[in-house]
Amino acid sequence: MKIDHLVVNVDASVQEDKQVIRQIEAMGLPYKPKWGKGTRGFKVSNLWIGREYFELVRIKTRDGGGWISEWTTRYLKGHRGLVGFALEVDDIDATYQRLKALNIEITAPEPLRFRWFFNLLTRTMPWRNSYLPAFKGVPFQFFLQQMNDEKSRHFMEQYMVPNSRENDIVGIAEVTVEGTLTLEDLEIIHALFPDCEQQGDTLNIHLGSQVIRFRESGTSTYGVEVLLDCNRAEHAGKTMRVGDLQIRNSE
Repeated sequence: MKIDHLVVNVDASVQEDKQVIRQIEAMGLPYKPKWGKGTRGFKVSNLWIGREYFELVRIKTRDGGGWISEWTTRYLKGHRGLVGFALEVDDIDATYQRLKALNIEITAPEPLRFRWFFNLLTRTMPWRNSYLPAFKGVPFQFFLQQMNDEKSRHFMEQYMVPNSRENDIVGIAEVTVEGTLTLEDLEIIHALFPDCEQQGDTLNIHLGSQVIRFRESGTSTYGVEVLLDCNRAEHAGKTMRVGDLQIRNSE
């Protein structure tokens, strides 16, 4: 299991304002917001970070144009920031069955489909997703993803451009979530990550070289910080914020 990508609700300025786009690029993150999938109801722009990425989503219509309904509702209610946290797994069916056996209400693995071209055509993406329940204490949810096959993976990797690895920013290293989790939230986390470690007020989850941390705030404070693996001095330590999400280059 590894961090694959983060789905982030954004305002139109993140995709259209030239000054905002320049600020993103100044971090060492090449960005072409007009590229990416979309319909009349939503627009996605991608920030590629090595083999990981941020999926920046703007909802344009009340129905979301085929985007995930729960995330569309959250967007229309004003949420900006992390809404979906994708984990790549080697065997989505086995992971689904394991979590179901632990009484986690995860959805069955299915491909992402959405209507486009005036609802006349359906596009099916070459991977399957399973969605865990949305957290109650923090405003996002985990979901699992598995590519259909290696051919599909190699095909999709051709579209991971422009990529921050051109500037020696090579991947997502850490994600830290600060907030207050409910007991139900903790049950999901312990089922999904049976090897997670409690250290004081922090739950640490190690996924190879990547780390996810849940830090108890003890207050109403909530925020997410994503640390990128940066190996170029001119970009080290630079940050940007999108709603409740902060992105920071390592130093």
